[in-house]
Amino acid sequence: MTQAKIAPLPAGAGPFRRPAGARLVATGLALPKRVVTNDELSKTVDTNDEWIQKRTGIRQRYIAGEDEGIRQLAGDALRQALKNANMAPTELDFVIVATLTPEMVTPSTAAVVTTDVGAVPAGAMDISAACSGFVYAVNLAWSLISSGVYRNVAVVGAETLSRVTNWKDRNTCVLFGDGAAAAIFSASDDASQGCLYLNMHSDAEKSRELYCPRTQRDIPAGDTIFTGEFNTLQMNGREIYKFAVHTLQDCIDKALTAVGIKASDLAVIVPHQMNARILESAREKLGLSEEKLYVNIDRFGNTSAASVAICLHELMAGKRLKKGDLVLMIGLGGGLTWATSLWRL
Repeated sequence: MTQAKIAPLPAGAGPFRRPAGARLVATGLALPKRVVTNDELSKTVDTNDEWIQKRTGIRQRYIAGEDEGIRQLAGDALRQALKNANMAPTELDFVIVATLTPEMVTPSTAAVVTTDVGAVPAGAMDISAACSGFVYAVNLAWSLISSGVYRNVAVVGAETLSRVTNWKDRNTCVLFGDGAAAAIFSASDDASQGCLYLNMHSDAEKSRELYCPRTQRDIPAGDTIFTGEFNTLQMNGREIYKFAVHTLQDCIDKALTAVGIKASDLAVIVPHQMNARILESAREKLGLSEEKLYVNIDRFGNTSAASVAICLHELMAGKRLKKGDLVLMIGLGGGLTWATSLWRL
């Protein structure tokens, strides 16, 4: 009998080559060309700039045109990250794309993007965890690298929420925006670098407060929030607000307790950008200065899986992060899902 040939492992891969740590190498960003202000929205729905800013903190958001899809945005963000990392696409071992708005069921957005940027035959997969998606993906990247199987993993958060927004519903259409950002993580010889704490959770029982139905059978029994528009986001703003307030604080407390540090020890908290009032409340409870809890919802709106990724890129591009910094990433949203990832850079 002829013995089957075993394909060689990717460069640097292997279960017995465990790295000492992992590091954030570089990030990249891609945004649609069109910026939609609150004043522009007020021309199509019953709202105004003061009402939106007071309740959400949002001033504007980016909206993708017909020629700007997930594939393009995710690919452009990853290309920029590779350039900033001075890394060839073929050095990537794995690509993860977090999105709830893929263009197709198959192939995955990650597989298409991997081909587009020239990273074949890197592994590729999508993650659908809504606003928690990027943090889920970062945790998986850490797992892949720390296991010794892969050395270079790209994580992309990308959304075109405008495709699933009911633009006649003023309670939701003012919230969401489009965009993408990418981060590249690599194995490190420094054992102090890497993920110190992580968690990932879900509770589908509460998903009735935030969901996107395709057909009548997707609508929960006793539902009171369905607007009548399928394939658009349905949200009980009051319940999601309460969930976010409690869960954000709980995620922070558990991460700090698990590692035995204080909030003041963190270089920055990078939270999902769900609502400026929630973020400000959390910052005040922790007694942190404004620069310690990153907020950019005023310029981007809620970009779901791209939210934390965009924040991380802006921090990197602004040279606000350095080796040794403690960075706490938190995602929470539809599913309902929530996740935490605490890193020492």
